Amino acid sequence: MSLTDRPGAQSGSNRTAPPEDEPYNIIPVHNLLADHPSLRFPEVRAAAAALRNVGDLPKPPGVQWHPTLDLLDWLGLFFGFQRDNVKNQREHIILHLANKQMRLSSPQDNIDVLDPGILRSFLRKLLKNYTNWCSYLREKSNIWSSSRSASDQRRDLLYAGLYLLIWGEAANLRFMPECICYIFHNMAMELNRILEGYIDRNAGQPAMPSTFGENAFLNCVVKPIYNTIKAEVECSKNGTAPHAAWRNYDDLNEYFWRRRCFHELKWPMDVGCKFFVDSSKSKRVRKTGFVERRSFWNLYRSFDRLWVMHFLFLQAAILVAWEGEVYPGPGEALKNKDVQVKILAVFITWSGLRFLTALLDAWIQHSLVVSFAKLGLGIRMLLKAIVAVAWFVIFTLLYTKIWERRKNDQTWSAEANRLVFLYLQVAFVFVLPELLSMALFVLPWIRNFFEMTDWKVFYLMSWWFQRKSFVGRGMREGLVDNVRYTLFWAAVLATKFAFSYFMQIQPMIRPTKQLLELKEEEYEWDEIFRGRNKIAVGLLWLPVVLIYLMDIQIWYSIYSSFVGVTVGLFQHIGEIRTIQQLRLRFQFFASAIQFNLMPEEQLLNGRGSFRGKFIDAIHRFKLRYGFGKPYKKLESNQSQAHRFAQIWNEIITIFREEDVISDLEVELLESPPNAWNIRVVRWPCFLLCNEMLLALSQAKALVDAPDKWIWNRICKNEYRRCAVIEAYDSIKHMMLAILDVQSEEHSILTALFQEINHSIEIEKFSKSFNMNVLPQIHIKLIKLLQILTKHKKDANQVVNSLQALYEVVVREFIKDERTIEQLREDGLAPRDPAAMAGLLFGKAVKLPDPSDEKFYRQVRRLLTILTSRDSIQNIPTNIEARRRLAFFSNSLFMNMPHAPQVEKMMAFSVLTPYYNEEVLYSKEQLVTENEDGISILYYLQTIYVDEWKNFIERMRREGMVKDNEIWTTKLKELRLWASYRGQTLSRTVRGMMYYFRALKLLAFLDSASEMDLKEGARELGSTARDVGSDSFDPERSPSQGLLFQGHEQGTSLMKFTYVIACQIYGAQKAKNDPHAVEILYLMKHNEAVRVAYVDEVSMGRDEKEYYSVLVKYDQKLQQEVEIYRVKLPGPLKIGEGKPENQNHALIFTRGDAVQTIDMNQDSYFEEALKIRNLLEEYGVNYGIRKPTILGIREHIFTGSVSSLAWFMSAQETSFVTLGQRVLANPLKIRLHYGHPDIFDRFWFLTRGGLSKASRVINISEDIFAGFNCTLRGGNVTHHEYIQVGKGRDVGLNQISMFEAKVASGNGEQVLSRDVYRLGHRLDFFRMLSFFYTTVGFFFNTMMVILTVYAFLWGRLYLALSGVENDALADSNTNKALGAILNQQFIIQLGLFTALPMILENSLEHGFLEACWNFLTMQLLLSSVFYTFSMGTRTHFFGRTVLHGGAKYRATGRGFVVQHKSFSENYRLYARSHFIKAIELGLILTIYASYSPLAKDTFVYIAMTISSWFLVLSWIMAPFVFNPSGFDWLKTVYDFDEFMNWIWYRGSVFAKAEQSWERWWYEEQEHLRTTGPWGRRVEILLDLRFFFFQYGMVYHLGIADHSTSLVVYFLSWIYIFVAFGIYLVILYAWDKYAAKEHIYFRLVQFIVINLGLLLIVGLLKFTAFKFSDLLTSLLAFLPTGWGLLLIAQVLRPFLQSTWLWPSVVYAARAYDIMFGVIVMTPVAFLSWMPGFQSMQTRILFNEAFSRGLRIFQIVTGVKSGHS
Repeated sequence: MSLTDRPGAQSGSNRTAPPEDEPYNIIPVHNLLADHPSLRFPEVRAAAAALRNVGDLPKPPGVQWHPTLDLLDWLGLFFGFQRDNVKNQREHIILHLANKQMRLSSPQDNIDVLDPGILRSFLRKLLKNYTNWCSYLREKSNIWSSSRSASDQRRDLLYAGLYLLIWGEAANLRFMPECICYIFHNMAMELNRILEGYIDRNAGQPAMPSTFGENAFLNCVVKPIYNTIKAEVECSKNGTAPHAAWRNYDDLNEYFWRRRCFHELKWPMDVGCKFFVDSSKSKRVRKTGFVERRSFWNLYRSFDRLWVMHFLFLQAAILVAWEGEVYPGPGEALKNKDVQVKILAVFITWSGLRFLTALLDAWIQHSLVVSFAKLGLGIRMLLKAIVAVAWFVIFTLLYTKIWERRKNDQTWSAEANRLVFLYLQVAFVFVLPELLSMALFVLPWIRNFFEMTDWKVFYLMSWWFQRKSFVGRGMREGLVDNVRYTLFWAAVLATKFAFSYFMQIQPMIRPTKQLLELKEEEYEWDEIFRGRNKIAVGLLWLPVVLIYLMDIQIWYSIYSSFVGVTVGLFQHIGEIRTIQQLRLRFQFFASAIQFNLMPEEQLLNGRGSFRGKFIDAIHRFKLRYGFGKPYKKLESNQSQAHRFAQIWNEIITIFREEDVISDLEVELLESPPNAWNIRVVRWPCFLLCNEMLLALSQAKALVDAPDKWIWNRICKNEYRRCAVIEAYDSIKHMMLAILDVQSEEHSILTALFQEINHSIEIEKFSKSFNMNVLPQIHIKLIKLLQILTKHKKDANQVVNSLQALYEVVVREFIKDERTIEQLREDGLAPRDPAAMAGLLFGKAVKLPDPSDEKFYRQVRRLLTILTSRDSIQNIPTNIEARRRLAFFSNSLFMNMPHAPQVEKMMAFSVLTPYYNEEVLYSKEQLVTENEDGISILYYLQTIYVDEWKNFIERMRREGMVKDNEIWTTKLKELRLWASYRGQTLSRTVRGMMYYFRALKLLAFLDSASEMDLKEGARELGSTARDVGSDSFDPERSPSQGLLFQGHEQGTSLMKFTYVIACQIYGAQKAKNDPHAVEILYLMKHNEAVRVAYVDEVSMGRDEKEYYSVLVKYDQKLQQEVEIYRVKLPGPLKIGEGKPENQNHALIFTRGDAVQTIDMNQDSYFEEALKIRNLLEEYGVNYGIRKPTILGIREHIFTGSVSSLAWFMSAQETSFVTLGQRVLANPLKIRLHYGHPDIFDRFWFLTRGGLSKASRVINISEDIFAGFNCTLRGGNVTHHEYIQVGKGRDVGLNQISMFEAKVASGNGEQVLSRDVYRLGHRLDFFRMLSFFYTTVGFFFNTMMVILTVYAFLWGRLYLALSGVENDALADSNTNKALGAILNQQFIIQLGLFTALPMILENSLEHGFLEACWNFLTMQLLLSSVFYTFSMGTRTHFFGRTVLHGGAKYRATGRGFVVQHKSFSENYRLYARSHFIKAIELGLILTIYASYSPLAKDTFVYIAMTISSWFLVLSWIMAPFVFNPSGFDWLKTVYDFDEFMNWIWYRGSVFAKAEQSWERWWYEEQEHLRTTGPWGRRVEILLDLRFFFFQYGMVYHLGIADHSTSLVVYFLSWIYIFVAFGIYLVILYAWDKYAAKEHIYFRLVQFIVINLGLLLIVGLLKFTAFKFSDLLTSLLAFLPTGWGLLLIAQVLRPFLQSTWLWPSVVYAARAYDIMFGVIVMTPVAFLSWMPGFQSMQTRILFNEAFSRGLRIFQIVTGVKSGHS
């Protein structure tokens, strides 16, 4: 549809009333008389009426005003808003106000009028950020409200409408909340002038807004600011320019945090203002509040308090330990006055660290001072540096004087003590600010008051300590929370410091003293640096200090694991873990469903009161532990039983739709409707298994006991009691039902049952009847039921069975023997003697019609009750179904808010950003085979073998006759089945639409009468076997026709919307992309789904217009219709893609809350039932604040695919459960780690949206929503009684790319203003929690790897220098490093990620299973995987902080069962893992050769085992976790492909996958974008490779024990000669190799001969040995590599010179060498027999244990019938 064809596309002055049939989104608010279920609510009409109350407002000039137009039309016409923006916000406001009015606990008298209190509270919330902003800038708010009258309500609506219209059209400006406040401030002023009738003095006319006219707001306000953002982004050179060189969203937004925006920018906006000049045109970049400069120093600067603590304790501990050698312990040492005074030196260090902080502030932020001439900021920076220097000088002078006096007096004289006292007084003044900070920490509300009260006096008081900032104020938590997280961190720090002192620092003192006493002569080389022993000491201490600085991470992990488990226990997590445990508590579970999911008669006692809470707690306690037999209520209250049955049966029905259970399991699991007048609760069959047989055996054992005894024994088990009564009632009804009512046999049976009933009533049953005969009757009954359940029923067999039963009962069961006459008298025999001669029942049997499904369903149930044994306890057999049922049942015994009625619940939306991922697998995708012969469908059939059987069973029930119909008539169902098992959009949509389905069911149950419930239960019972396959199809939902009509549909539509942000859907439609067809299919089959996309419309001459468009599928018109089309100021994506996509669709969401769901997520119907309870959490105070983000737990559903996927899901599961639980409580620092959190929608839409979008810096966009929330005073909670599914990457390459993305994102966070502000504005202990769970985790991972480097390089130095031989040969001194190495190894093996996993598993699955899982993971080489992951994180985190280059990495979400080639693995891991591993391996080899310790094999192994493990893990992991990684043929092919890739010359268009050279250049991209400091640091790090040569040349035979520096310089001749020979060969190759080959051979001959002559000469005339050749290779190859790396850094200078081609050739040679080194162990293991099958077993172990045929998958050997 073109723009001009659309109804109402014209905008502006000729705005008319919309036609009645105009497409609408949720409610047709333009036509309140339409037949729509939502319009039945008076609240909707009230909200619409309030908007239409235009009254006597001045009409816009030049416009024909229609009486149907409302206040939003009025605003749209006056202020130039787009028509569709007005339409969108009209529905938005009406829906929101109607929903709020529906939530009122006590409705007002006139329900057709909008409640003024609702509007006031809405406006307060909507404009809270605006009023805070006005207060902060000390600017008077432009919200004018006086008396509470009708006109005042109209004014409130105008303010709310104006804000939402600005927000709805602001496009990319929505990321700048204070910019929107500025726009609103000025437009509200113009609105006030119009309302108050101001006259424009210049024109003499009534005041008009500056944006009057068609699309004026977009063109005059949004576009100029948007164009500035766009120009700044262009300055960023696609994110490669330094952050300091351009302004991002935050910089532009923070411009509005200063009062100058009013007089500089003005209104109407002055386009000539400096704000609009982009960075390319101005001399200096006008960064506003912060400059992001790339440096590791940011970590120190942001968390300086943490590092000060570390360094001061380290210094004090070393001083005490140094002196403490002569004392038995540190306590004794501290009693010594000398030690006490020495410790005072920490103040000198502290003041020095303050000076460092001041210097860093000045260096990183100096451009702020220059650019805005901010005198105050400059003065503050300068003064801070001066004061820090002054403190340093004062402390140093005083300290020196103290020791001089001590030395002179030889004792602590009075004068010396006076100086110490003076020093302490000065120190007290120095720490006074810290003491004040501690006092405010203890009294958090005072601190919050100071920060949130915008009084100048408070600002002046805090000016010295921190810069004024709009965010980061009033962030202190309440006192109770303070105490909690303080105790946690006090325990962690106490443990850490005690361990550090006794296990790290104290053992290092003696070897340090020994080293310092070493004489100079004992070095085996020329020691360049004097005081050389200090280098050895430094290298010895370096790994100790590195571990000391990071090991809080370990202690945090240990403590948080135990605290998390404790919190989990109190939350009752994991109490029901298995179906067996559910069985035991099922009768309470039914009551728990009623208690939690059903709104009780709005309890008059008031749930908010203390009494109400107490009653609730008592009720929960009874439910949880089974007191008071709550299930008795179900028997007495039929409506409760029906409600439970409705919910439970719908869950089971959906399980069947999902194919996780079979038809038989449906019958065993469902709760049948009450039929046949059964007197007890009809529990699902799986609960009654074996109960009948046990009751029979009890009856038989107590033959002679009175009835009461027997019955009491049976009644001890509720299920047994119900089974017995139901079986008796069912037998009675069934036997009478199969006989003709008129027949004599019918009356005989009636008499028999009356006699039995009478004997039971008078408790004489065991006296009247022979209990020993019961087993016989049981057998005969089973036989009868089996006949009845056969497909073809033989009436004669039924007659025979009945006859046999009758004989047994009459002759044996009745104790007192009776004659025929007596039997006739009692009505137990036929009156006619002739009847006794023939077969009784012969003519009386009248079987119900075979189509009577209800009857035969009950018969099957009866048969199950009578025959079932223990085997039914394994129902359902599907692991996923069991897990979901266990989690759901357990969650209902956890604490959660009560559910309101659906009408009174909060409305919410779900938002899913989508780009171009899979929607629905096509037939081609399902059947296309990979190189191993595996198709997706075959893979899924093998992995989900039981679900495939259930699917085929369902298809057959739905009419499929032949198997090949699956590819014709049932193809759509097959595609859906496969797509629901991948990470596809259709799976996500199905999961989210369960919310809609659940709300419809709950809305029905809320208002259903007793009759409705009975009918509903009956309907459900009869249709459960006819469940439709396609859960997308609303018509096929089992209870659709009966239950969800009108009212429920309308309510659910008002409460739930699902918006999918399909950014390029318009382009996909234009290209007829199959994705577009599939997205349309999803809309067609899901009523609540809306699709938002960006439409590009060509206007000719390369001009394009961009629109945010919302579409839906109109069920009446049977086509897609466009609802809204809001014009954008330009292209949408100028920042990061995903947040921009979310932001454009956010305007189409509705409700109080919005859940962000990613493309790889899923949800479950039974969890959706609890959404009402979850949303009520917004009303609960957590600490001193209500939540703004509700965090919920995730279940990683990809864990069963392979061992690798299991490791990843185990790690993720502990992070998203235990990790988040501890962060929320007690640490109060949970942020937003991606999805599926639920946001307080209005809170976030007024504060910058759901994520941040600046290029590169916000690459991990989600977490910035958490940062922003915390900085702006929000509160994030975590709730574990509800879960959603999440898919994770399952192949090593996917996982590595994901981890690279996350690590790079954390590297960028280090530079961000958010991290800096949180590091400074949070109190000390919350800052620690924040650091160690965000950037600190990645920094500490890097520290672990650096520790390995520091340790190995240090040992290499000591070994090659000969120091180790003399100073450290005593193996006892090496124990000093034991603790450090053990710590490093523990982390490296992933054990500190394992502890949370073990404990969380213990909590949820039991301790033994957790231990078994952990052991299994170790056997499957999980430690290799975790060690490998550490390498990935370290490489990308370090490189990003140093050089940048972070980018979004699409990981792909497919199934990974295919072999990855060697060249692909080499490209991915060469720089991050292989080369680093080879370097460490080389160090270990050389160390083994030259270290005296290596002679003691045990000591060498103990010291280097962790390092060798790291080396092997980094080299072998990509092959161990690669399908067919050790297949000999594949290894041979891989090596051939690798060599072809290396030598492929290629064209300029060649990709990295094709050409080594292209890949080599791409690997250096980060060096092109790095700054000068990045280059310097890189060169400095590369110099380490020269040390091999320096250290080893002195050990060559040719050196002849010389330690002169000349030896080293002479060794460079070798390098130059080798390079010269290389150049000669290269020149000869280029010149002669092609045409004059003989000359090339001649050159080679000459070179070889000269080489041989040289070797002979060296052997003859020097001390050269043949072994020197190998040794010199180990020495000189690293030097060449170091030169290569430096050449890459200097590429801008070298690329144009003659040297560069030689550099490329040398790099290629090195990569071949590295490739061969890596390939050698792989080739060896491939050649060894048995390794391939072992590797397959390791990779797919989980699948093996579930009986899968993975060998067939990997080898592609398919069974014939597949």
